[in-house]
Amino acid sequence: MTDPTPDSALPAFTEAFSNTRDGAGTGLVLAQIDAALSAAQRARGPILWVQDARAVQEGGVPCQRGIAELGLKMPILRIAARSAADALWTMEEGLECAALSAVVGEVWGNPKALDFTATKRLAMRSRRSGVPVWLMRPDGVADLSVAPDRWRVDPAPSLDNPWDARAPGRARWLADLFRTRRGAPTRWVAEHDPAAHRLDLVAAFSDRPLGESAGDAARPAFRSVGGGG
Repeated sequence: MTDPTPDSALPAFTEAFSNTRDGAGTGLVLAQIDAALSAAQRARGPILWVQDARAVQEGGVPCQRGIAELGLKMPILRIAARSAADALWTMEEGLECAALSAVVGEVWGNPKALDFTATKRLAMRSRRSGVPVWLMRPDGVADLSVAPDRWRVDPAPSLDNPWDARAPGRARWLADLFRTRRGAPTRWVAEHDPAAHRLDLVAAFSDRPLGESAGDAARPAFRSVGGGG
């Protein structure tokens, strides 16, 4: 099984495509940030979260309380930009500040300003400062980019709720790592353990619907990213 996020290093630049209406991309990105910062034992300064106007209109704003429940208890510095170009400029400026834990950007769709050169500038700033950057592309279509890790994210059936069988349990995502420079592209079922600051990944079955089992012996073991254990 390929490990797309080695425990020894933070990803410099990660891009995630998702549907605005289900929030799956946001959930996976937050889990990745928590696991990556924990694995790198990085001091947890603020996270700079930048949204363009259309991303705010379509998906709303991040909820500090909800993010804290996922294990990320550092402050969120949110900036609402008027346009995609302004959002990308703000992300670049934020990446110059090594005191930040991470920079997260939300740019809706495929605006003209978000071209190959824009992604290259983000990658260069991230490498120079050591601050990782996550670029969320709600309702976007994959085009040219230098991002070494690129994901398509959809919701997956949640785990069982141990206290109420009628309620959803811990969230899971169907995460398609369609481009990576650290191994072969792979489809994963991902879930986040906020108490352990860990992201668990298991290769998704491709020959039957998600959730159908061929027995415990046929299930591949989860790969954990992050955490202290």
